[in-house]
Amino acid sequence: MNTIQTRRHVLTGLTAIGLVPLLKRPGAFAEEAALETTSVRFARSPGICLAPQFVAEELIRADGLSDFRYVDTQASLTSIALAARGDVDFVVEYGTLLAIRIDQGDPIKVLSGVHVGCYELFAHEGINSVLDLKGKSVAVGVARGSDPHVYVSAMASYVGLDPLKDIVWVTSDVNPMELFAQHKVDAFLAGPPEPQELRARKIGHVILNSLQDRPWSQYFCCMLAANAAYAAKYPAATKRVLRAVLKANDLCVSEPERVARLLISDGYATHYDLALQTLRDIPYAKWRELDPEDTIRFFSLRLREGGMIKSSPQKIIATGTDWRFLNEIKRELKT
Repeated sequence: MNTIQTRRHVLTGLTAIGLVPLLKRPGAFAEEAALETTSVRFARSPGICLAPQFVAEELIRADGLSDFRYVDTQASLTSIALAARGDVDFVVEYGTLLAIRIDQGDPIKVLSGVHVGCYELFAHEGINSVLDLKGKSVAVGVARGSDPHVYVSAMASYVGLDPLKDIVWVTSDVNPMELFAQHKVDAFLAGPPEPQELRARKIGHVILNSLQDRPWSQYFCCMLAANAAYAAKYPAATKRVLRAVLKANDLCVSEPERVARLLISDGYATHYDLALQTLRDIPYAKWRELDPEDTIRFFSLRLREGGMIKSSPQKIIATGTDWRFLNEIKRELKT
């Protein structure tokens, strides 16, 4: 398959459903400031749930930021670390990890939520709740500090467990899902398309679904953050990038089939049916309803309870967030 041709075919839907015209229509944003730069760099991270980032690329280019580039993450250098160093300008990352890095002093600004939970906590027979994880083994990837480790830690602290003492964290180069499938660990946190695969293979059962179970379903999982210096120096560019990501969210809701084909053609997914199911499951439209500050506050509290950060939620919010761009966009779009 010719990826360039497929991408062009898929993205013709942007005009068809009215996204690019909204960005370019004269008078749509009459007070729009001129761009200070045409360059923007995103960290490239795997994950079907990050579809809005991949779709936003074309919207960002259409809105004047023609020098769009991806920077690949490395095992020793996460996307947030790249943003903190100034090697990338924007990342879509988990709110839990963003709170930790803000606590550590990284110069990043959380701009908005992107989508509500995509994780499902799978366990074997005999484990029916997060409380039952006490003394059990949980696979978290190659090292502690990974997305699953931090997220499950927040879940554990919420129900009164001490994530530093009560859970056996298993790190390995072996894929956590395979460790779980081989019964070498008791539980692991599955992200798309792993939940769909495990259900098809009839392995384990879900003890917490962040898409459905409160309070997790009421908070953003992934959030958009910017390098603080970029946001300060290029506010007009920052606003346009955020607007493109939010409009890409809308595209994931209105045209999931088209977006699924894009994910396949660009190599972000291998199975169309699983990609499409993921896009239909995740409530991408929640960015219009939920307050991202509530998410940062909630996760900061959980992580502080679990001994993983020292800063108060108020300090995390004051030093590591900037909602002005989101508030302006919401007013302009009259959501």
